[in-house]
Amino acid sequence: MPVTVLLVDDEPLVRAGLRAVLEAQPDIEVVGEAADGAAVIPLVRRLRPDVVAMDVRMPLMDGIEATRAVLRTVPEPPKILVITTFENDEYVYEALRAGADGFLLKRARPAEIVHAVRLVAEGESLLFPASVRRLAAEYGGEGGGNRAARAVLERARLTEREAEVLRLMARGLSNAEIAARLLVGTETVKSHVSAVLAKLGARDRTQAVIVAYESGFVAPG
Repeated sequence: MPVTVLLVDDEPLVRAGLRAVLEAQPDIEVVGEAADGAAVIPLVRRLRPDVVAMDVRMPLMDGIEATRAVLRTVPEPPKILVITTFENDEYVYEALRAGADGFLLKRARPAEIVHAVRLVAEGESLLFPASVRRLAAEYGGEGGGNRAARAVLERARLTEREAEVLRLMARGLSNAEIAARLLVGTETVKSHVSAVLAKLGARDRTQAVIVAYESGFVAPG
């Protein structure tokens, strides 16, 4: 079955470019388009895409609010890939905190766009971990957010191995790369990752990594 994608961007040329790139792949199908975040929920309910490629800045409802709305109201929601012009953008970081699974730069090469969609659809690895580290350093801030993240991590009571896996996730390593680093099987790593997500109450790897950075468990630098 192909990976199905919904494109959400207020610029028709951006949507047309993404459609052309993605539909050139035999394993990806663009099933719909929208020009604003306000149209996302009914389209997601009707089309059931695997991935929503969503602009972060739109006039009526931006990608942050649309992400929150999808995750709050849609059972078994799709993966959400935020599209942005600038990677060091507070809007991007807020979208990731709201539940987006990764982000894609509008200037990305076609091969990078295809890889990003496939990666997010698989749900295995964080996109652009170096950029997320910079975003966490710049926008993670001190105070309430960090205190909340620290409380989440303290309540999680991760085992030593789970903590090690979280650190490697925060560096952007895939399950296979973590398995090679720890000299264990991939299925063992998957079990540890699942346990980390469950204990942190995280929807996916991106959310777990944000908690790791904001809590100070992993230093953004």
